[in-house]
Amino acid sequence: MFVPCGTSEPDFTGFTLLMPAVSVGNVGQLAIDLIISTLNMCKVGYFYTDCLVPMVGNNPYATAEENSTELSINAEVYSLPSMNLMALQLRSIFIKYKSKLFCEKLISWMKSSKCARVIVLSSSHSYHCDDQQLRSIPFRYLLTPEMEKSVGETLQKLHWKEMEKSKSFPEIRDSGLCIRIPGGGITKVLYTESCSKGIQMAVVLKFVSEGDNIPDAFDLVRYLNDWLQIIKPQECSDPTTSVSQWKMPSSWRLLFGSGLPPALF
Repeated sequence: MFVPCGTSEPDFTGFTLLMPAVSVGNVGQLAIDLIISTLNMCKVGYFYTDCLVPMVGNNPYATAEENSTELSINAEVYSLPSMNLMALQLRSIFIKYKSKLFCEKLISWMKSSKCARVIVLSSSHSYHCDDQQLRSIPFRYLLTPEMEKSVGETLQKLHWKEMEKSKSFPEIRDSGLCIRIPGGGITKVLYTESCSKGIQMAVVLKFVSEGDNIPDAFDLVRYLNDWLQIIKPQECSDPTTSVSQWKMPSSWRLLFGSGLPPALF
């Protein structure tokens, strides 16, 4: 499924893979955009798959006219060897009934590439939050059993909150408990498959509503950075001044379309 850009296969042994779920508000995808753009990660390959709706576009991370015409497609892999970090960016939705097949192929590639761990950035509908969730922070995490062994204690020290289980059928009094991530796309399927296949995976998500979800993406990467320390926190003499260290990609200028034509006024 993975096709390298160069003539040789990149070595991902021991790398951390960051990837989004195509979920409500596209928060995970926007967060991955911020990480790739900020770290200036290099594209090393792409996924050749029939599970995603085909798409093609210009380079979303263009920094000059020279590289603005480079093409991008629906699933691309970026890498930063100096940090043992790689990122998979998904840019289109899944073909009907093929999301589970994609998850299976993806997990197979994760194993063959020998990456150390996988972190999925996702989101869930805020209007499904119960009273307990509404009274706490809007972030939650999930760990597979293999990941729990290595980072469970670390996340507890950060006072992160694990995703609560809820009734499978809320209308039924004796219904069993399960993990529900409404609006989370492939998040639950990918997590469940990873649990059964012994993959070290963490899911980090935020409860959001549809709209302008750029602020949610910034919140998610800052929250993730508390754990991974992707970039070092910037010291500022004025604590009231918020200076963003995360670089928005050039493609975000057209996130909501082009501006209004002057002829209208």
